Amino acid sequence: MAEDRVHGDGAEGGKRAKAQRGIRSLETAGAILRVMAEANGPMKLRDIAEAVDVAPAQLHPYLVSLRGMQMVEQTDTGLYGLGPFALQLGMSRLRAQDAYHEAIVRISALAEETGLMVALSVWGLHGVTIVHVRETIARIHANVRAGGGFGLTNTATGRLFVAFLPETMTAPLIRQELAERASTESRFSFDETAYRADIARIRRERYETTLDLPIPGVSAVTAPVFDFTGEMKLAITVIGPTQQIDLGPEGAAVRATLDFARKLSTDLGYHPA
Repeated sequence: MAEDRVHGDGAEGGKRAKAQRGIRSLETAGAILRVMAEANGPMKLRDIAEAVDVAPAQLHPYLVSLRGMQMVEQTDTGLYGLGPFALQLGMSRLRAQDAYHEAIVRISALAEETGLMVALSVWGLHGVTIVHVRETIARIHANVRAGGGFGLTNTATGRLFVAFLPETMTAPLIRQELAERASTESRFSFDETAYRADIARIRRERYETTLDLPIPGVSAVTAPVFDFTGEMKLAITVIGPTQQIDLGPEGAAVRATLDFARKLSTDLGYHPA
Protein backbone atom coordinates (compact mmCIF):
# COMPACT_ATOMS: atom_id res chain seq x y z
CA MET A 1 0.00 0.00 0.00
CA ALA A 2 1.51 3.34 -1.00
CA GLU A 3 1.13 5.41 2.14
CA ASP A 4 1.21 8.93 0.72
CA ARG A 5 0.24 8.39 -2.91
CA VAL A 6 -2.33 10.77 -4.32
CA HIS A 7 -4.97 9.37 -6.63
CA GLY A 8 -7.89 10.47 -8.77
CA ASP A 9 -11.24 8.86 -9.43
CA GLY A 10 -10.70 7.78 -13.05
CA ALA A 11 -8.21 7.09 -15.80
CA GLU A 12 -8.64 10.49 -17.34
CA GLY A 13 -6.48 13.22 -15.84
CA GLY A 14 -7.49 16.74 -16.54
CA LYS A 15 -8.58 19.52 -14.28
CA ARG A 16 -11.57 17.67 -12.80
CA ALA A 17 -9.45 14.70 -11.68
CA LYS A 18 -6.82 17.01 -10.18
CA ALA A 19 -9.49 18.83 -8.18
CA GLN A 20 -10.75 15.56 -6.68
CA ARG A 21 -7.56 13.70 -5.91
CA GLY A 22 -6.77 12.89 -2.32
CA ILE A 23 -4.19 11.28 -0.05
CA ARG A 24 -4.79 7.57 0.28
CA SER A 25 -3.18 7.30 3.70
CA LEU A 26 -5.69 9.82 5.06
CA GLU A 27 -8.54 7.84 3.53
CA THR A 28 -7.24 4.70 5.23
CA ALA A 29 -7.03 6.55 8.54
CA GLY A 30 -10.61 7.68 8.01
CA ALA A 31 -11.69 4.09 7.36
CA ILE A 32 -10.03 3.03 10.62
CA LEU A 33 -11.85 5.72 12.57
CA ARG A 34 -15.16 4.80 10.94
CA VAL A 35 -14.75 1.13 11.93
CA MET A 36 -13.97 2.13 15.51
CA ALA A 37 -16.89 4.57 15.63
CA GLU A 38 -19.31 1.87 14.52
CA ALA A 39 -17.98 -0.68 17.02
CA ASN A 40 -19.71 -1.32 20.34
CA GLY A 41 -16.49 -0.75 22.27
CA PRO A 42 -12.68 -0.94 22.13
CA MET A 43 -11.32 -3.34 19.52
CA LYS A 44 -8.34 -5.63 19.08
CA LEU A 45 -5.76 -4.57 16.51
CA ARG A 46 -6.35 -7.67 14.39
CA ASP A 47 -10.11 -7.04 14.32
CA ILE A 48 -9.56 -3.48 13.11
CA ALA A 49 -7.10 -4.71 10.47
CA GLU A 50 -9.59 -7.28 9.24
CA ALA A 51 -12.40 -4.73 9.04
CA VAL A 52 -10.24 -2.24 7.12
CA ASP A 53 -8.68 -5.00 5.02
CA VAL A 54 -5.03 -4.24 5.76
CA ALA A 55 -2.32 -6.33 7.39
CA PRO A 56 -1.84 -5.76 11.14
CA ALA A 57 1.77 -4.68 10.50
CA GLN A 58 0.54 -2.00 8.08
CA LEU A 59 -2.20 -0.90 10.47
CA HIS A 60 0.07 -0.34 13.48
CA PRO A 61 1.77 2.87 12.18
CA TYR A 62 -1.64 4.40 11.58
CA LEU A 63 -2.68 3.66 15.16
CA VAL A 64 0.55 5.19 16.46
CA SER A 65 -0.13 8.42 14.56
CA LEU A 66 -3.79 8.50 15.52
CA ARG A 67 -2.85 7.99 19.17
CA GLY A 68 -0.43 10.90 18.92
CA MET A 69 -3.30 13.06 17.66
CA GLN A 70 -5.57 11.76 20.46
CA MET A 71 -7.98 10.46 17.84
CA VAL A 72 -7.38 6.97 19.20
CA GLU A 73 -6.45 5.73 22.66
CA GLN A 74 -5.28 2.35 23.91
CA THR A 75 -6.75 0.72 27.00
CA ASP A 76 -4.80 -1.02 29.74
CA THR A 77 -5.70 -4.34 28.10
CA GLY A 78 -4.23 -3.30 24.75
CA LEU A 79 -7.51 -2.62 22.96
CA TYR A 80 -8.06 0.45 20.80
CA GLY A 81 -10.92 2.93 21.06
CA LEU A 82 -11.69 6.48 19.96
CA GLY A 83 -9.75 9.14 21.85
CA PRO A 84 -10.71 12.49 23.38
CA PHE A 85 -10.02 14.54 20.26
CA ALA A 86 -12.33 12.33 18.22
CA LEU A 87 -15.04 13.02 20.79
CA GLN A 88 -14.31 16.75 20.63
CA LEU A 89 -14.66 16.74 16.84
CA GLY A 90 -17.90 14.79 17.04
CA MET A 91 -19.40 17.18 19.58
CA SER A 92 -18.37 20.16 17.47
CA ARG A 93 -20.15 18.65 14.47
CA LEU A 94 -23.28 17.93 16.50
CA ARG A 95 -23.44 21.44 17.92
CA ALA A 96 -23.28 22.81 14.39
CA GLN A 97 -26.22 20.70 13.29
CA ASP A 98 -29.64 22.31 13.27
CA ALA A 99 -32.64 19.99 13.23
CA TYR A 100 -34.93 22.56 11.60
CA HIS A 101 -32.47 23.40 8.82
CA GLU A 102 -31.74 19.74 8.10
CA ALA A 103 -35.45 18.90 7.99
CA ILE A 104 -36.20 21.78 5.62
CA VAL A 105 -33.46 20.62 3.25
CA ARG A 106 -34.91 17.09 3.13
CA ILE A 107 -38.65 17.59 3.44
CA SER A 108 -39.37 17.90 -0.28
CA ALA A 109 -38.12 14.36 -0.87
CA LEU A 110 -40.56 13.01 1.72
CA ALA A 111 -43.47 14.95 0.22
CA GLU A 112 -42.62 13.67 -3.25
CA GLU A 113 -42.20 10.09 -2.04
CA THR A 114 -45.58 10.01 -0.29
CA GLY A 115 -47.46 12.42 -2.55
CA LEU A 116 -48.88 13.97 0.63
CA MET A 117 -48.58 17.17 2.64
CA VAL A 118 -45.70 17.28 5.15
CA ALA A 119 -45.61 19.63 8.15
CA LEU A 120 -42.74 20.39 10.53
CA SER A 121 -43.68 21.37 14.08
CA VAL A 122 -41.73 22.49 17.13
CA TRP A 123 -42.62 23.26 20.73
CA GLY A 124 -43.26 26.97 21.17
CA LEU A 125 -44.53 29.32 23.85
CA HIS A 126 -48.12 28.34 23.13
CA GLY A 127 -47.59 24.64 22.53
CA VAL A 128 -47.10 22.81 19.25
CA THR A 129 -46.30 25.32 16.50
CA ILE A 130 -46.19 24.55 12.77
CA VAL A 131 -43.03 26.07 11.29
CA HIS A 132 -43.07 24.76 7.73
CA VAL A 133 -45.54 23.09 5.38
CA ARG A 134 -44.71 21.35 2.12
CA GLU A 135 -47.84 20.85 0.04
CA THR A 136 -48.37 18.51 -2.90
CA ILE A 137 -51.10 18.01 -5.48
CA ALA A 138 -53.08 15.99 -2.91
CA ARG A 139 -54.95 18.99 -1.55
CA ILE A 140 -56.73 18.64 1.77
CA HIS A 141 -59.39 20.75 3.41
CA ALA A 142 -57.50 21.50 6.60
CA ASN A 143 -56.09 24.69 8.04
CA VAL A 144 -52.49 23.52 8.22
CA ARG A 145 -50.17 26.48 7.78
CA ALA A 146 -46.93 27.87 9.15
CA GLY A 147 -47.63 29.73 12.37
CA GLY A 148 -50.63 27.56 13.20
CA GLY A 149 -50.70 24.81 15.77
CA PHE A 150 -51.90 21.34 16.72
CA GLY A 151 -54.04 20.47 19.74
CA LEU A 152 -52.41 18.36 22.44
CA THR A 153 -55.40 16.13 23.03
CA ASN A 154 -57.09 15.72 19.67
CA THR A 155 -54.25 15.50 17.13
CA ALA A 156 -51.49 12.99 16.46
CA THR A 157 -48.76 15.64 16.51
CA GLY A 158 -49.95 17.11 19.79
CA ARG A 159 -50.00 13.71 21.51
CA LEU A 160 -46.53 12.98 20.13
CA PHE A 161 -45.09 16.03 21.86
CA VAL A 162 -46.89 15.13 25.08
CA ALA A 163 -45.31 11.66 24.91
CA PHE A 164 -41.74 12.91 24.58
CA LEU A 165 -41.62 16.24 26.39
CA PRO A 166 -41.51 16.71 30.20
CA GLU A 167 -44.95 16.74 31.79
CA THR A 168 -44.14 20.07 33.45
CA MET A 169 -44.09 21.63 29.98
CA THR A 170 -47.24 20.04 28.60
CA ALA A 171 -49.61 19.63 31.57
CA PRO A 172 -50.59 23.33 31.97
CA LEU A 173 -51.42 23.64 28.28
CA ILE A 174 -53.41 20.39 28.32
CA ARG A 175 -55.55 21.74 31.18
CA GLN A 176 -56.06 25.00 29.30
CA GLU A 177 -57.00 23.18 26.10
CA LEU A 178 -59.49 20.91 27.87
CA ALA A 179 -61.13 23.91 29.53
CA GLU A 180 -61.48 25.70 26.20
CA ARG A 181 -62.93 22.64 24.47
CA ALA A 182 -65.41 22.07 27.31
CA SER A 183 -66.65 25.64 26.94
CA THR A 184 -67.13 25.43 23.16
CA GLU A 185 -68.13 21.79 22.50
CA SER A 186 -71.57 20.97 23.88
CA ARG A 187 -70.97 17.22 24.02
CA PHE A 188 -67.32 17.34 25.01
CA SER A 189 -65.98 14.53 27.19
CA PHE A 190 -62.42 13.51 27.95
CA ASP A 191 -61.26 10.05 29.04
CA GLU A 192 -58.04 10.75 30.92
CA THR A 193 -57.29 7.06 31.48
CA ALA A 194 -57.51 6.30 27.77
CA TYR A 195 -55.46 9.39 26.97
CA ARG A 196 -52.65 8.34 29.29
CA ALA A 197 -52.72 4.87 27.76
CA ASP A 198 -52.36 6.44 24.32
CA ILE A 199 -49.37 8.49 25.47
CA ALA A 200 -47.68 5.37 26.89
CA ARG A 201 -48.28 3.51 23.62
CA ILE A 202 -46.79 6.38 21.61
CA ARG A 203 -43.63 6.25 23.73
CA ARG A 204 -43.31 2.54 22.97
CA GLU A 205 -44.11 2.72 19.25
CA ARG A 206 -42.44 6.10 18.66
CA TYR A 207 -45.08 7.39 16.28
CA GLU A 208 -48.77 8.28 16.24
CA THR A 209 -51.63 8.36 13.73
CA THR A 210 -55.10 9.87 13.48
CA LEU A 211 -57.92 8.63 11.27
CA ASP A 212 -60.52 11.21 10.21
CA LEU A 213 -59.66 13.34 13.26
CA PRO A 214 -59.99 16.13 14.13
CA ILE A 215 -61.24 16.74 10.57
CA PRO A 216 -63.35 14.07 8.83
CA GLY A 217 -61.73 12.85 5.64
CA VAL A 218 -58.23 13.89 6.72
CA SER A 219 -55.76 11.53 8.37
CA ALA A 220 -52.12 11.78 9.46
CA VAL A 221 -49.02 10.03 10.76
CA THR A 222 -46.31 11.74 12.78
CA ALA A 223 -42.92 10.79 14.18
CA PRO A 224 -40.38 12.55 16.44
CA VAL A 225 -36.89 13.78 15.58
CA PHE A 226 -34.32 13.65 18.38
CA ASP A 227 -30.87 15.20 18.68
CA PHE A 228 -27.67 13.83 20.22
CA THR A 229 -28.87 14.69 23.74
CA GLY A 230 -31.97 12.52 23.31
CA GLU A 231 -34.25 15.57 23.30
CA MET A 232 -37.16 15.70 20.87
CA LYS A 233 -36.52 18.68 18.60
CA LEU A 234 -39.43 18.56 16.16
CA ALA A 235 -42.18 16.43 14.67
CA ILE A 236 -42.54 15.27 11.09
CA THR A 237 -46.23 14.94 10.17
CA VAL A 238 -47.53 13.52 6.89
CA ILE A 239 -51.14 14.52 6.22
CA GLY A 240 -53.52 13.54 3.46
CA PRO A 241 -56.99 12.49 2.37
CA THR A 242 -58.00 9.40 4.32
CA GLN A 243 -58.50 7.33 1.18
CA GLN A 244 -54.91 8.09 0.08
CA ILE A 245 -53.02 7.35 3.29
CA ASP A 246 -52.51 3.83 4.68
CA LEU A 247 -52.07 4.12 8.45
CA GLY A 248 -51.21 0.45 8.98
CA PRO A 249 -47.78 -0.29 10.53
CA GLU A 250 -46.47 -1.32 7.10
CA GLY A 251 -48.33 1.37 5.18
CA ALA A 252 -46.20 3.36 2.75
CA ALA A 253 -46.81 6.71 4.46
CA VAL A 254 -46.05 5.30 7.93
CA ARG A 255 -42.83 3.60 6.80
CA ALA A 256 -41.65 6.68 4.89
CA THR A 257 -42.34 8.96 7.87
CA LEU A 258 -40.57 6.68 10.33
CA ASP A 259 -37.59 6.18 8.04
CA PHE A 260 -37.29 9.94 7.52
CA ALA A 261 -37.44 10.71 11.25
CA ARG A 262 -34.99 7.95 12.18
CA LYS A 263 -32.46 8.95 9.51
CA LEU A 264 -32.61 12.62 10.49
CA SER A 265 -32.31 11.73 14.19
CA THR A 266 -29.29 9.53 13.47
CA ASP A 267 -27.63 12.31 11.46
CA LEU A 268 -28.18 14.64 14.41
CA GLY A 269 -26.27 12.19 16.61
CA TYR A 270 -29.17 10.41 18.28
CA HIS A 271 -28.58 6.81 19.35
CA PRO A 272 -31.48 5.14 21.18
CA ALA A 273 -30.59 3.16 24.27
